[in-house]
Parts: sequence; structure tokens; C-alpha cells
Amino acid sequence: MPWRSPLALIRDSLRGQRARESELRTLVSNLPYEGLDKSKQPNRYFPSNVVKTTKYTLLFFLPMNLFEQFHRVANLYFVGLAILNFFPVVNAFEPDVALIPICVILALTALKDAWEDFRRYQSDKKLNNTPCYIYSRKEKQFVERPWKNVRVGDFVKVVSNEVIPADLLLLYTSDPNGVCHMETANLDGETNLKQRRVVSGLSVSNAEFDPESFNSTVVCEKPNSNLNHFKCYVEKPDKVKVGAGIESLLLRGCTVRNTEHAVGFVVYAGRETKSMLNNKGPRYKRSKLERKLNTDVFFCVILLFTMCLVGAVGHYVWLKTLPGMPPYLVFDNGHQNSPSLSSFYMFFTMIILLQILIPIALYVSIELVKIGQIYFIINDIDLYDEETNSRMQCKALNITEDLGQIEYIFSDKTGTLTENKMVFRRCSIMGTEYPHKENAIRLAVLDEPESEDDVIFNQRPRPLRTSWSLDSDDTNPEDLQHRGSRRKSKVAGNAQSNVAFSSPLETEVIPDRKLLQQISRAESNSSRLQTDPYLDFFLALAICNTVVVSMATPQRQRGSDSSYFGQTNNPLVTLSSLVKNAGSLYDRLTSCTMMSNKRRTLSEDSATEDHFYPSIKMEGVVDTNGLQACSLHAHPQSDKPAAPLDNLSYEAESPDEAALVYAAKAYGFTLLARTPDSVTVRLPTGEDLVFEVLDTLAFDSNRKRMSVLVRHPITKEFVLYTKGADYSIMELLGTPYAEHLRGNKKKIATDTQHHLDCYAKEGLRTLCITKKVVSEKAYQSWLEDRQTALTAIDNREELLMETAVQLETNLSLLGATGIEDRLQEDVPDTILALREAGIQVWVLTGDKPETAVNIGYACRLLEDEDLVINMSCKDKIMCTSILDCTLEEVRRYSADPRNVDTTPDISLVIDGRTLTMAMSADLQDRFVDLAKRCRSVLCCRVTPLQKSGVVKLVREKLKVMTLAVGDGANDVNMIQAADIGIGISGQEGMQAVMASDFAISRFKHLKKLLLVHGHWCYTRLANMIIYFFYKNAAYVNLLFWYQFFCGFSGTSMIDYWLLIFFNLFFTSVPPIMFGIMDKDVSAEVLLGVPDLYKTGQGKGEYRFSTFWASMLDAFYQSLVCFFIPYWTYQGSDIDMFTFGTPLNTIALFTILLHLSIEVKSWTRVHWLIILGSVALFFIVTLAYSATCVTCNPPSNPYWVMQRQMADPIFYLVCILSTVVALLPRYVFHVLKNSIAPSPILQARLLDRMEPSTRDEWIKEWRSLRGGGHVRRSRLSTPPSPTLDATVENYPGCFTADDVGDDPTLNVISVKSQGPVHT
Repeated sequence: MPWRSPLALIRDSLRGQRARESELRTLVSNLPYEGLDKSKQPNRYFPSNVVKTTKYTLLFFLPMNLFEQFHRVANLYFVGLAILNFFPVVNAFEPDVALIPICVILALTALKDAWEDFRRYQSDKKLNNTPCYIYSRKEKQFVERPWKNVRVGDFVKVVSNEVIPADLLLLYTSDPNGVCHMETANLDGETNLKQRRVVSGLSVSNAEFDPESFNSTVVCEKPNSNLNHFKCYVEKPDKVKVGAGIESLLLRGCTVRNTEHAVGFVVYAGRETKSMLNNKGPRYKRSKLERKLNTDVFFCVILLFTMCLVGAVGHYVWLKTLPGMPPYLVFDNGHQNSPSLSSFYMFFTMIILLQILIPIALYVSIELVKIGQIYFIINDIDLYDEETNSRMQCKALNITEDLGQIEYIFSDKTGTLTENKMVFRRCSIMGTEYPHKENAIRLAVLDEPESEDDVIFNQRPRPLRTSWSLDSDDTNPEDLQHRGSRRKSKVAGNAQSNVAFSSPLETEVIPDRKLLQQISRAESNSSRLQTDPYLDFFLALAICNTVVVSMATPQRQRGSDSSYFGQTNNPLVTLSSLVKNAGSLYDRLTSCTMMSNKRRTLSEDSATEDHFYPSIKMEGVVDTNGLQACSLHAHPQSDKPAAPLDNLSYEAESPDEAALVYAAKAYGFTLLARTPDSVTVRLPTGEDLVFEVLDTLAFDSNRKRMSVLVRHPITKEFVLYTKGADYSIMELLGTPYAEHLRGNKKKIATDTQHHLDCYAKEGLRTLCITKKVVSEKAYQSWLEDRQTALTAIDNREELLMETAVQLETNLSLLGATGIEDRLQEDVPDTILALREAGIQVWVLTGDKPETAVNIGYACRLLEDEDLVINMSCKDKIMCTSILDCTLEEVRRYSADPRNVDTTPDISLVIDGRTLTMAMSADLQDRFVDLAKRCRSVLCCRVTPLQKSGVVKLVREKLKVMTLAVGDGANDVNMIQAADIGIGISGQEGMQAVMASDFAISRFKHLKKLLLVHGHWCYTRLANMIIYFFYKNAAYVNLLFWYQFFCGFSGTSMIDYWLLIFFNLFFTSVPPIMFGIMDKDVSAEVLLGVPDLYKTGQGKGEYRFSTFWASMLDAFYQSLVCFFIPYWTYQGSDIDMFTFGTPLNTIALFTILLHLSIEVKSWTRVHWLIILGSVALFFIVTLAYSATCVTCNPPSNPYWVMQRQMADPIFYLVCILSTVVALLPRYVFHVLKNSIAPSPILQARLLDRMEPSTRDEWIKEWRSLRGGGHVRRSRLSTPPSPTLDATVENYPGCFTADDVGDDPTLNVISVKSQGPVHT
């Protein structure tokens, strides 16, 4: 390597820094510079592909690790004391011995850090040496090289099922359409395939890509962590710019699927790739208990300094009172120091002697306890989900105790409370509603209860028929389907599929009979084939999406991690499953046969149906249990050969899209293929239409819709199909609710809006479907603006948004869809238990208020007797008036002495627009005051930013512990804003899980995680910390009391080796065992009596008073343990160590028996550790006394312990002192438990009962404490500032004013109607 001057190196380094920090990067191919020196490489300023996640190097491990450990103030404190002990004028122990405790702590922590870093090193080494294919100009081919050799500007070839080594700009694929599919599960957890396309204008069709022919320049943005955005353009030699975005970027860590091979240009490598920028490592959060702990440590420091000050003053007084200088006082250099200087030195000597008042091992013990607690949590079989083969995950290791102190829970709805398994239920086309009653019957069969017990104990009262029901027949399929909370399916409707959103429950749709007839009429009229709105409606369902069609999809699990649990081989489980299946087989087949007979009867009774649609055929789809699921499929009527539809696999990015595509397929509109430039759809007639895709306007949270612009293959028209939220679509028809329309069009819009409102009341997710024919002139003009936006680097998203809005105007309404998102299992029971536990539950959702309210009743967030305050207003003045009026009424109720023992049943429903006003600086205090007085709050139409804002507002204003739970990327901000974030590994990928502190697979797991594990973790750790402070204070005070009898000279009556061993070995393991394994109440009782969770809320068990009571007890016990032996041996001629031996033994017995009083559940492990600690003490002490002859000159501990154990007085003193020391604590517990037993003690008594008796007592307990019948009082309706508040009987159909246009307060008094859909 040629020599370069330092100035040139500095100049090159500055250029590299400017290149890396520049907002735009210009990249060229490395091939012309292959083999040249690095200084001549054009892309040399950008990092290589080597990934290093280690924190240390072998050479600098020790100094770097010590530097990191010394960030903890406690370590600095103890190291400072150890160094202070090296000064002879202040030392209390041998300097070398004083270093042992802190060295042991630092060494253990260093070993742990070294092991973790070594594992990271091994992982990095394996990853950096993974082989890949890089093009070499010398070899004229792609050659195998390790990942670490990849550089920015290289051409990399990736093959199917291979992981992508760097961020690549896609230039070529083996697919003739220029498409490459990749799976991003390693990056964001999403198992559905993402489609990437070659940069337009660069691909060479039907020919292999030659990297040496690539002479363009790539200009891209500075690296960032946004996985969904990428700005780039490719400038050709003729200065033509071709825009590229995230749709052309292959991300490092993703896996290529269903593509033989692809070639890409490296734009980001190593630590600059998006995957590495998102890999932020584990988060560190400080728990509430840890913050209190730091305060108490500060109090201990003050107490220590006070004791040392007493020692220094006492030493001064003692020296002053001496008539002469005793011969046993030895001074340095033979000179006597003045009493003042001696007392000053003695202050530091006392600090060294009493240093263990600050628990040096407490922090290490807390870490070990938390690791043990996490082990038991993640291995809890009740938190394991068999369907997804996943168990509970813990990502934040230091906040487990916060799980036991939660006061507010903020939950998403879709995918969190619901399954996120979208089931197509109803649709409205051109103002006509099609209820799909046959499909409802199929869903009713899937929802059959599992046993008679389920019917008896889980069934809720059947809802009354509603006045707004869309069914005109006497039969009501909903009555068959909805029986309270959703129960476990007995057929394969909920079976786990290898492809996301593809379980039989989601894919099987039975068409509506009347709608089939309407489609058949449209098909019979060939002249209307291109313009019929019914055909356009289903074409829009099949085309307007991003669903990827695959003929052979690799086996992949949906958002699961198979590394945790395998398939069970338990023969008892297998036998039980067989018996259950056999016992219910007859009922299932009977249900399916009845459905088939019903459809057969309908077909026979209606001759016109066969005429209009003769190709309908019953098919049996065999599920995983060997049962037949009845479905309808349309067979092609043409003679042309059909594609094998059975092998079609749909990869959807959202369950809504999958549900709509499967619904279109059920009516014969089958999506066959999708490429970047075309979409192929098979019609019910068997004819295949290939639509040219001109552009796709992707969905975004601002527009709330997506569009696909295609060229019709028959009419050659430019057609824009759009689907989106009703409020965003209706505005595009003109003025709200299409008031500008006339005649039939206005009636269609009005009827469709009515159907949408009723769908929302029914709990369905709604979408509007529209169509627009664009003229060629308008398209060409729009295309120019679109190309300008695509090639832009600055403000690209804003420009693309403007072009999308520009095209999506004057749409023609085709219809609407209603999709059911079913509640997860046991959600109502979980929410009820959380509320009984004193936790206030808020649900934050983007759904319509009607949909959210219906789900609120279904999941028991709202109760039938609740007073529901529906806040929806247009301006801030009205919002202020409503808040003031409502607050005044609520406060008046609370101030009434007649309502002391009553619980106000108030629930608040607020939409996003009103929420924005309520959260403004001048109204947020009033809003929070009202919300905290409500039993539940339901926020509708909220954005992800509003979700996080609500969490921060409540957390900061009320100073409460908050928990946020969600399953999607839109919940990440909310999860990160809460004290504890919980992600649900659902159907929408793992973004929420990756951003969370804990991850679960079902909302119902939250119940045991909080009520059981949260309670255990908090009580165990709180009691262990209090015990640790007590233990150290009780032991160190023995040394303090001895100073009053040795002239405050800093002398210890216990050998310093035994002094060190006492806290380091003899009494260190029992409190750790106590913190990991103690159970004050069993899991069954904690789940049965959620009220017990309240013991950890607010101040909890670890309070200021509890800490100081424990410290006072420690002072008392130390007085007893010191003065009883002192008075016993007073006047005798025993030496110092002989006096200290019984003190040390008494302290051990007292401290361990004190712990035994606090232990709530004894196991063999408890006995083993307690007795083992005692045995270890005697073994070590006896061995040390027998072997140490000159260990501590001039004193001699030889045979001291043996002589004491031969003296009967020793045993008497030990027993008497221990009993007297522990007697007050024991008597206090007896009196407290007898006179005023705590709820925890009462619950422990339940544990001793027989299960049947215990269950009866639990029911009685819950009824008395609020879980059952509680006397409640109704609030009067708060007056509106302008109009009288309206009181309506739910669920009568809301008008448009009730939905959001009425600037007044709507109070909905619900008396009889339960949830319609669960």
C-alpha cells in the first residue's frame, strides 16, 4: 500500500464524512475500478457490509467494561471506600481484604457481559461469512464471496429462498414480468409476500442481465430506518431520469421467494442498511420500584453518614475524657494526633466499617431475581398459544414488577380484541342490500358451542330483533350465530394455515342467492357486459388491492416462531382429542347436511335460479379434521382450458384485502395473476380478462383509500377503481352524502349510507367501492404530473399525495361491503376481570363510532346499564361547553353523600375530531378529569399519533402506571409511549411485537400476565428489597453498638473474613430464592378474585412507611442481638472474637428466621436453601477457626468457634436472643391477621379449602367486592348548552347527525340490547 501523507488522510476523512452526511448520494458501478487501490474507488466513503454488534474488543474489554460498570453510582461508592481503606490513618480492615466484595461483584458482572458479547461475536462472524454471489469483471460471472466483501456499488445475485445480504436496487429478475417476491418475516415479522419490481426502463426482456453494461448513475437519499419509504432515481447516460421507490428495493435480511434469481445494485451496506438501522437492541426502562429504590438508597446514605458522624464525635469525646494516653494506642510516626484530627480520620474509618449499610449485592440480586421471574413467565403453559405455536416473549428484562402496578390499559381493537380474521358478511350494490343469510348459517355452524357446559355457563341472553335489521324474512341467522362471546370453533374454520389470512373461516364464502341471480342476468345481457355495475363491483373487489397471486407458496407460519414449542406427543391429549371429535362428528355432519338440503330446496323451489345460474355446484372442502365444509363455486362455461384454481394462493398484506378477493372468487370473479403491469381476472363465464395496470395509488392514513387505474381490455377505457372508508369516499362524490346528486344516483348514495350505518351498528368493518372512467386527455395530463412526482427526491410523498387526490374526484358509487372481525376468545371475561382489578380500560380504534360501540358492548367494555356519553362536536366552543356541563353533573353526583357506596356507571365515547379539541392545552385538564371518573373510555376514528398522545396525556396528568397493547404498526407509537408496551403477534406482522416490552399471542393472556405474574413479580421483588435493607441494617448495627464500648475506634468484634462471608455467601442466596419463588396467593385464587391485584396499585406494598418500619425493626433486633450477649458475658474474661462469635451466630439465626416469617409458601427449595445457609455458616466458621492461626495478627481466631460450641451458655444466648428479637414482629403479624386480616390473608385461607368450597367462596367474595351485584346509581342526563341532550334506546339506527354532525352531547341509555356480533 503506497504511503500517504497525514494531511491527505485527514482531507480524505473529511470528504468521507461529508459524503456520508449528505442528503443525496451519487453511486456508480464498482466494476470499472475492480482491482484498483481503495483510494481510487468511487464509493470508498461508504461503509462495508461487515456487521459488528459487539460492544468490546479483546484488547480493550477490561477498561471499557469497568468504565461501563462505573456508570452505576453504587460501584463507584464501594470502589472509593476500598481505595480509602489503603490509607493507614483511616483503614478499618486489611486493604487487600476490603477489595474482595467489590471485586467479586465487578468480576461476576464482567463475566456476564463477556459471555453475552462473545455470543454476539459468534453471531456476527457467522453472518459476515455467509456466502453470496457478487459479479466479478475479471471472472465475467457471479462468484461466491462472503457477505463481508459486499460493497456499495457491487452487483449481487440472489436466488430463491436465499437471504438478501444488503439493500439492493432491483435491476433484473428471472420473472418475465420483472417481479421479485420477498418475505420480510426476519425484518418486520410479516409472513405475506411483498412484491418488488425492476426499475422501469432498465430491464432487458428475455435476456440475462449484463452488469458490465450498466453505466447509469444511481442517486439515492441518505440512509434512514423507514422500512416503507425509499427515494431514488437512476440517471442514464443520456441524462434521462428514472424514478424508483421502495417498490424496487430489496431489503437486507429478507428472503427471496417464488423467484428463481434476481440481480440488484448495492445502495446501502452494513450498518447503513434499513434492517441494521432498525436494530436498536434491547430497550432500557426504569421501573417504578427501581425509582423508589434509589430514593431509599439515598436515605441509607444519610443514615450511614449520621452514624459515622456519631462515631466521629464519640471518638473525640472519648479522647478528651482520657486522663492520659493509653499505651495500647499506636500512632503513625510515633506522634499523637489531636482529638479533632483523630475524630476527622475516624469519620472515614467508620464509613469503611459500616459500608455494608448500603447493600452492595442488592443490584446484582435484583437482576438475578428478574431473570428467574422471566423464566417462569415465558414457560407458563397457560400463556402458550397452540394455534400459532408461540409463547409469551419478554424483551425488557428490568420492568417485570411494573406488571403488578398497572392502573390504566390502552388497547387497540382490530387484531387485539378481535381475531383480525376478516369474514365477508354482507354487501350493498347500487342501493340494494344482500344479507348473505346462507353464509351466516355457515358461520353459525363454526360457532357452535363445544359442550353443554359452554351453553350453560357462557351463554348470554339472546338479543332482541332490532328495528333496523336488513333482513326481511322471519328467519334470523344472526340468532344462530351470535351467542354471547365467541367460543372455540369445533371445525377447521379457525385452523392455522400456512399462508396469512387463508383459514377456511376467511376463505369460504357462500354466495347470496338473489345476488347470484342478478349477476346471471347481467351476464346473459352481453351488451351490458362492460358497463353493468354489478360486474364492476366484483371486478373492483378482485382488482383494487395489492394481493399477490402464487401457484406454489413455501410452507410458512403466520407470524409465529416455531423455535419455542414443538408438536405435542402426549398420548392423553391425542386420545382426548379423538374422543371429542368422535363425540361431535354426528352433529357436525347433520348441520352440514341440513345446510346442503336447505340450499337444494331453495334451488328446486326456484326454477329461475337454475335458469339464471345453472353452473352452481355443491362442493365439499375437506378440513383438517376430516369434515366437509359446504361451499359454492362457479364453474366456467366456456370451452377454453381453465387454469388450476385449486393451486392458487393469495398473499395479502391485510386481512381486509384477502376477504374481498375471496368474496369475489366465490361469485366467480377469480383473481388469476398479478404483475406490475397487468391483472388477470376470470369471469363467471370462464372468460379471462387481462387488465393493463397503469398505476396504483397506494393506501395511506391521510387519504384512507386506495385506487388502481387500469385499461379495460374490451372497451379500452381508462378505469379507476377505488375503495376506502365511507367518510373519505362519500366526500369524493361531491358534497357530504352526495347532496349534489339528483334522482336515482342520490337515492343510491342515501341507501348505501343507510346500509353502511347499519353495518357499523352490527359491528362490521365497512368499505365503499367506486368507479371512475378517465378520459385519455385527462389521463395524459395527469401522467405528466405523476412522472414528475415519481422522479422527485424532495417532498416526494407530498407530490404523490397531490397527484392521487387530483385523480380521485367525481367518483361513481358502486356499493359497499360489510366485513366481520370476530372477537377473540375470552375477551369479555378478560376485560371484566381487569376492571374488577381496579384497572381502567380504554379502547382506541380507527373504526366508526357505531362499530366501536357495538364491539364495546360485545367485549363488555360497555355494559347494558351504563350511561354512555357520546361526545361528537364540530367546534371547540361546543366541546368546552359539553365538557363543563358533563363534569358539573358528575362532580355533583360524587359530592352527594347518598352516593358514598355506589359506583357511577359512566362510559365515554369520543371521536377523533372531538378528541383533538379535548386534548388542547386549555381543555386537557377537564378532559382528563372527566375521563378518570368514567368506568371505560372508547375513542373512535383516532390516528396513531392521537393514540400515543392520549397515553402520554393520561400518564403525565394522573401520574399513573399505564400499559398499551396492540398488534399492528399503527400501534407502535402508543406501545412505546406507555410504561409497559405489549405487542400481540397477530395477523398484521410483528411490528408491534418488535417495539414492545412483552409479547403475547392472545388478548386473554393479559389476564394471567397481570393478575398472576404481575402480582407475584411485584410482591416478591418489593418484599425482597425491603428484606435486603433490613438484613444489612440489622447486621451493620451490631458493629455500631460495639463502638460505644471500644472508644469509637472503628474496631470490629467479628473477624473481617467472616464479616465479608456473612453477606457474600451465608445470607445472599435466601433472599434471591425468596424473590423468585415465593407465592403469597395461588394462581387460581388470583384469577378468581381479581380484586387482589389492587394491593400493588398506587403506592403498593413498597411504601415509605414500610421501608422505615423495617429499618426500625432492624435497629431493635440489633439492640437485642448485641446487648443480651453483652449482659451475659459482662464481667467475664472472654476475648473480643469470643464475644463476636455468638453475635454473628445470633444475627444469622435472626435474619434467616425473619425471612422464614415473611415466606408465604414453603417448598423443598426453601427448606434446602435456608438449612443449607445455616450448615454453610457452621462448616466455614469451624473450618476457618480450626485452620486460621495467624490470619489476623495480633488477635487470633484459632479454635474460637469450637470452644463456644462446647459451652452451653452459647446455645442459651443464641436461642434467647433470637426469640426476643423476633417476638415483636411475630406478635404484630398474629394481631394484624387476627384483628384486621388483609385481603391477601383471606385469599390464602381460600387456598386451603377444597376446590368446590373455594369456588363458592370466590363467587361470594366477588359479589361483595364489586364483581357481582353492586348497588349502582344512575346519573341524570347532563344538559346540553344549546339543546336538550337526546336519550335514545340502543341500538335504534343512528342518523347522520348522531354519527358526528350534531354539535351536542348525545347520551345513549342502553337498557336491553346486548351485542349483536361477537
